[in-house]
Amino acid sequence: MHKLFQMIAALIAAVTATFAPHEQATPTRGAAAHVVVAPPPAPPELARELRAAGEGFNGRVGIAIRDVQSGWTAEFNGDELFPQQSVSKLWVALATFDDIDHGRARLDEPVVMRREDLSVFHQPIRGRIDSDGYETTVDELLTYALAKSDNAANDFLMRKTGGGQAVQDVIRNKGLGKIRAGTEERLLQAKIAGMTWRPEYGIDWGFQYARAELPDAYRKAKLDEYVADPDDGAAPTAIVAALARLKKGQLLSRPSTDRMLEILSETVTGRSRLRSGLPDGWTIAHKTGTGQELGARVTGWNDVGLLTAPDGRTYAVAVMIADTTAPAGQCNALFQKVARLVADFHDKRFAEQQQTQNDTGEAAEKAA
Repeated sequence: MHKLFQMIAALIAAVTATFAPHEQATPTRGAAAHVVVAPPPAPPELARELRAAGEGFNGRVGIAIRDVQSGWTAEFNGDELFPQQSVSKLWVALATFDDIDHGRARLDEPVVMRREDLSVFHQPIRGRIDSDGYETTVDELLTYALAKSDNAANDFLMRKTGGGQAVQDVIRNKGLGKIRAGTEERLLQAKIAGMTWRPEYGIDWGFQYARAELPDAYRKAKLDEYVADPDDGAAPTAIVAALARLKKGQLLSRPSTDRMLEILSETVTGRSRLRSGLPDGWTIAHKTGTGQELGARVTGWNDVGLLTAPDGRTYAVAVMIADTTAPAGQCNALFQKVARLVADFHDKRFAEQQQTQNDTGEAAEKAA
């Protein structure tokens, strides 16, 4: 009888190892330090499927999947630096919420955006800025920057929090690892094209018209420089680790954590990326990024976020395409495939766990 129960206990431990928590929360200031246990290795079958997905894509890609509760990470090229593009808006928002937590800003704080605050490319807030400016709040700018990926809103918040270096300081102080904050979108995008930012570029299609005058060979050389050593580069493994800590409330206060995750769950960009690969019942809080194109070449095509199963288990996922000539449909198919890998893995492991628990219960009843 005793041996039977030992066998049952061992079986339960073996099946649930992947789902057991292995990381301690970061202690608060002044609290006693906890021993941090190394996370378990990534499930081998998921790691193999992830590698196959990465190797089968026509382009340079980095992928990372992290089980938020257990702490394991599966990755492909996960420790290399990839251009973030608008994914870097995450860290500007993080720095802004950090300011709020420390009393340096408020969500309801009134601010005024003016025409000189305009940026480049996607900036839907532009239509609200007239000759008198646009009166708004920090909270609305966060929503524009994260959920709508508005470059002007992001740049305004970055300047408000102290600039790119201030955001980088927050990344360093919170121990987020291989993540570069970069600079304002308008400055970064101008540099990628080999240009110097001018205020008139923010009006209508001014930037695009000026960029079109540049020789393709010159633009290619500048784009090559950026992709090789991106000012806003980040490692997929560092991103998923940061997202996991955000989800667990280890980076911000609870109100700030909840609000940031709420905004990310309202993201309207990238509908054909990770979100499109999830089964019914799953939810996603995510941030996309899309870089500049040159001919058939696409750079910085990304989607990162928190994927939550119907049972509440959450996985942090980052899919980052640094450089490719694959058409949009193939890029989106990769995002969708990774999302399906996560969901299929979760459903399979959950089914195995449930079956083991059922078998254990039946064995215990027979033993009794």
